[in-house]
Amino acid sequence: MPASLHLLAYLLAGLTGGLLALRTGIPAAPLAGAILGAALLSVSGKLTVAEWPSGTRTALEIGIGTVIGTGLTGAALGELRQLWKPALLITLTLVMTGLVVGLWCSRLLGMDPLVALLGAAPGGISGMSLVGAEFGVGAAVAALHAVRLITVLLVLPLAVRVLLGHGNLPPPAA
Repeated sequence: MPASLHLLAYLLAGLTGGLLALRTGIPAAPLAGAILGAALLSVSGKLTVAEWPSGTRTALEIGIGTVIGTGLTGAALGELRQLWKPALLITLTLVMTGLVVGLWCSRLLGMDPLVALLGAAPGGISGMSLVGAEFGVGAAVAALHAVRLITVLLVLPLAVRVLLGHGNLPPPAA
């Protein structure tokens, strides 16, 4: 099967997973579903690893960055005037925790230190997977972040309901 058909199969698997996940109502459902759909096809071994055309990854990175950037509105920056202390505390705590957990996993579990540190880093799956890819460990980092992301997306809404008593959470943003 030509590489272009392999890519099309991966795109269809991701699209199907993303659309099915939309029906669940979990936060970031399209992202999580697309990851699961494409990953299930990939780990099935029925197709070779996707070979993206030159420049595609860069275009996708620009697209992801643009989507994230559009969320940084003037109102969001205005909120940072009040939230800069918690933002700083949360960021420092997450970075330090990621370093400690990454080093711990590397030493105690025998993981590659680079995979462990990038896998435990507090970034999002897309960003950290791209960083991992630049170091040649993108698939392993993506796997760690995918497990983390999907677990958080499934567990956190339930924890919020239980801990804060929010019976009806607002519907996920489209």
